[in-house]
Amino acid sequence: MSDWNSLKSELDLWRSEGRVATFWWRDDDVVAPTPALDRLLHLKEHFDLPLALAVIPANADAELVNHLEHCAILQHGVSHENFAAKGEKKSEFPENRPAEEVTADLTQGKETLARIFADQFVPIMVPPWNRIADNHLGVLANLGFIGVSRYKARKAALIRPKLAEINTHIDPVNWRGDRSVVPETDLLEMVTGHLAARRERQADPMEPTGLLTHHLVHDEEIWAALYKLLAVLTDHPAVRFVTIEGALALVEGLPDAAFHQEAEQALE
Repeated sequence: MSDWNSLKSELDLWRSEGRVATFWWRDDDVVAPTPALDRLLHLKEHFDLPLALAVIPANADAELVNHLEHCAILQHGVSHENFAAKGEKKSEFPENRPAEEVTADLTQGKETLARIFADQFVPIMVPPWNRIADNHLGVLANLGFIGVSRYKARKAALIRPKLAEINTHIDPVNWRGDRSVVPETDLLEMVTGHLAARRERQADPMEPTGLLTHHLVHDEEIWAALYKLLAVLTDHPAVRFVTIEGALALVEGLPDAAFHQEAEQALE
């Protein structure tokens, strides 16, 4: 059995159980209109999918608002700058960074995106390199963020009171290799692995399987793999791509009742 047939078989199991395999899509490092961004948006329109864009506030071109009217806007750190100590993994928000400094930067970044994008901005923090130290999570909640989005299956839907985690699980870029597309078997394992873990309740079954892309670094092989994956997923009747608001709606304990209708729609 090919790996693509394995994915279809996994989705068939979801359908046979009367369940909806929810997905969502996040793209990182958005700063300005570019041909790569146009290509991403064309792909979104081709498959008619919701897309959440993680924008870097310090570098954000205000002209973006005229290109992204049908996308949700998330906050991708503040300047995408590494503050980790030498020898440690890159992070804009490492444990040893002063809370006062983090608070000031996050506040400024949040205000920038809210001003540029108004109602499109959803106060969810996407930390650069998918890292933010636990001691800074409270800062997010205090500043009015309602969620954080990182990589790999979440441990809990609420990581702080009123602060949800909506993660991604599929990354087609081979960051540790040639920075082209990962082997097809690895890509499909990311998809089927998280779906199977959800179905078997080894991972949170209510966390949508998240696709993570980085349009600025895509080569032709990555674009081709992304197109094929989206074509297979959107062709299966068990699959639903949800908005980031819909993903939030599936988290119990968030105060906004406005999400409830979105939760019902996501699971229909």
